Amino acid sequence: MNKKSLLAAALFCAALAGAFALQRAYADTDDEIKRLAAIMEWKPGTIVADIGAGDGKYAFAAAQIVGPAGKVFATEIDPDKLAKLRSEVSKRHLINVTILESKDADTNLPAECCDAIFLRRVYHHLTKPAEFDVALIRSLKPGGRLAIIDFPPRSGLDPVDGVPANRGGHGIPKDVAIEELTAAGFRIKSTVNSWPQGDYLLLFEKQ
Repeated sequence: MNKKSLLAAALFCAALAGAFALQRAYADTDDEIKRLAAIMEWKPGTIVADIGAGDGKYAFAAAQIVGPAGKVFATEIDPDKLAKLRSEVSKRHLINVTILESKDADTNLPAECCDAIFLRRVYHHLTKPAEFDVALIRSLKPGGRLAIIDFPPRSGLDPVDGVPANRGGHGIPKDVAIEELTAAGFRIKSTVNSWPQGDYLLLFEKQ
């Protein structure tokens, strides 16, 4: 086999591996969202918010579960991510997904608009958690549920600028998150320690 053939074979294998990795990532997202939906008791017509939606894959998966009668708010603070989210929503013709720009101390969601809100690996990045927690509880309907998916502080990760010192590194201890959110008026319902990638899930309810 000549060099060109070897190069072509290597490129093909790399492309194939990348495709399988992408397919696995989306499968993992779907599995995680289905598990989250079961815990938070989503159904067709549920109104959900994904705070810090990133590339949108969790918000878009949620939109499939709640269906056309439901709605998903996907919020982001980063302008580039917001632009990409809006472009992707338009490209996919997702009529039940609304993109909102959030702030460091506010969700920017309408008052009592949501049945459920989730933050996946976002809470430990909040620089003004007390103010943001007030906005979270304001954004939920009475009896609405909040899920925090996060991880304890981990060594080897760069510290997050501007967050409270009680985080203890990059991440947040469960007891700190529970203390802050119960102080804001939430009631802790359950804790799941066996979440993917070594994360935990905290489920709260608006009282």
